[in-house]
Amino acid sequence: METELTARVPTLRLPRLGSPPPIWREARFGLELASLRRSPIYRGDGVSNAGGQPVILIPGFLAGDDSLGIMTKWLRRTGHRTSSASMRANIDCSEAAVSRIERRAEALAERQGERVAVVGQSRGGTFARVLARRRPDLVSGIVTLGTPHVDPLAIHPLVHLQLIAIGALGTLRVPGLMKYSCLHGDCCEPFWEDLQGALPRGVGYTSVYSKTDGIVDWRSCLDPAAEHVEIDSSHVGMANHPEAYRAVSLALTDFRRRDRRAQRRREASGGSRSAAAA
Repeated sequence: METELTARVPTLRLPRLGSPPPIWREARFGLELASLRRSPIYRGDGVSNAGGQPVILIPGFLAGDDSLGIMTKWLRRTGHRTSSASMRANIDCSEAAVSRIERRAEALAERQGERVAVVGQSRGGTFARVLARRRPDLVSGIVTLGTPHVDPLAIHPLVHLQLIAIGALGTLRVPGLMKYSCLHGDCCEPFWEDLQGALPRGVGYTSVYSKTDGIVDWRSCLDPAAEHVEIDSSHVGMANHPEAYRAVSLALTDFRRRDRRAQRRREASGGSRSAAAA
């Protein structure tokens, strides 16, 4: 008998060929990168120093840490302390991947003495959402770039074929690859449950999307729980688009200010109690 959770989990099969996103839109990547390098936001104009705010970056499906390398260098120049997800390619079992990222987030938060912000592109954004759901004590907020939250498989048929091929190899026990059972088996059941759950109060959530995304159906990015920011970019180029950088900067600033105000209130309250006790 089908469980409620199984009914909500996407099915790993070819999507119906209705109106998939025009994949030729992804050819804009080079132009977007050139635009970023000329933009004031990339030079840091108007971006306040983050004072060591910790940030973890998670790449998208089939991509590795290098795909977010330009954003990582920009974040470091603007005063953030960054950590990668330690991925050569984001193709592993979801539950296993999130567990590894959680350990990296714990180490970064301990070093910096504050909660971490998470920036995730595409599939990486689903990992960010699950991590925030599980560890609100660890995560101040998440920014997702082109992440299909509402339907994780609302993607172009060609990308879906790649997903099916990797799932087949993983099912044949090729190490480091997701399996078909990652959708409906026990291994990732906690992941799907947390992906559907509400984020705790006190965790920021910004979903950046583009109606001209050539890979993901933009409507699937509109999680009702998130603050939505629309930009005009390709899917792959979203991590190298000046408007995405602006959205990331504003969101991280908001997460940082809220967390540090709360920390000052806690410290002031602790000092008041100590003085009263004396």
